[in-house]
Amino acid sequence: MNPIYVALDVPSESEAVALASDLVDVVGGFKVGLELLMGPGPRLVERLVGLGLPVFCDAKLHDIPHTVERAAHQIGKLGARWVTVHASGGVTQLEAAVSGLGEADAGTGVLAVTVLTSMDAASLAEVGISEAPGHQVRRLAGLAASAGVEGIVCSAADLADVGAAAPGLVRVTPGVRPPGSDRGDQRRVMTPENAIAAGADLLVVGRPITRADDPVEAAAAIARSVGVA
Repeated sequence: MNPIYVALDVPSESEAVALASDLVDVVGGFKVGLELLMGPGPRLVERLVGLGLPVFCDAKLHDIPHTVERAAHQIGKLGARWVTVHASGGVTQLEAAVSGLGEADAGTGVLAVTVLTSMDAASLAEVGISEAPGHQVRRLAGLAASAGVEGIVCSAADLADVGAAAPGLVRVTPGVRPPGSDRGDQRRVMTPENAIAAGADLLVVGRPITRADDPVEAAAAIARSVGVA
């Protein structure tokens, strides 16, 4: 299985579809973030699903349980493989998302977001969390597992904590950067090879592919680096 999921963080539907069409033979799936979900949204997700690879909607839902349940239901009907929900919303919210997707009956699963890769200990302290990121990740992963989610989104640095708190769940790792790449606004990053070695099942890679001079070769090189021919 190819673990590389491309974050299609581009400004338009046409760019996203063109890029995905070029990459369909060298990656494992696609991630659609808020920029595109707020624009072409459902239509784009359906077009990407039509390319034949899994798509996950990175909506990062975080609201009262009823709202999250109904939003997850709508996303599930689009045919997406996963939808992200903030674990910090609590067990009831996560259970509501799982329930809403179950009603859609489309095989869509919940990925629970723990601590964003743009946040470090200082960032957590600013919002009143005094613990190290790993401790917060472990707590949230345990809550998510009890709610019946399918996977956990976490920094590569937190993979061991997720494995301890939520064994058996899919581990999805953003903030992946090939050696020499610009870290951008990510604070906790790791190379693709090291992330896989640390226990990641899926790697989300955006700018190192989408902003490369040759996105297809950039994606293929990352895939080769983790053992995908």
